[in-house]
Amino acid sequence: MLILSRKVDEKIKIGEDITITLIEVRGDQVKIGVEAPKNVKVFRQEVFDAIQTENREAAANSQTLEALSKFLGGN
Repeated sequence: MLILSRKVDEKIKIGEDITITLIEVRGDQVKIGVEAPKNVKVFRQEVFDAIQTENREAAANSQTLEALSKFLGGN
C-alpha cells in the first residue's frame, strides 16, 4: 500500500486517467473528489462489498432455480 500525505486542494494521479483531489478535512472526516473516465466504476468500499454479496447470492439463487427447472423437466 502506498501512503501519501496531501493538503487540501492537492491531487493524486492514478495512471493518466484518474485524479484524486483532497477537498476538505474536518475532524476525523476527509472529503475527496475522484475524476475518472465513465467506464471506471468508483464505489465506497462498503457499497462495493454489498454489491459483491448480492451478486453472489443472485448467482447461487440462479443455480438453484436452474437445478430445480431441470428437475421438473424444464429446458
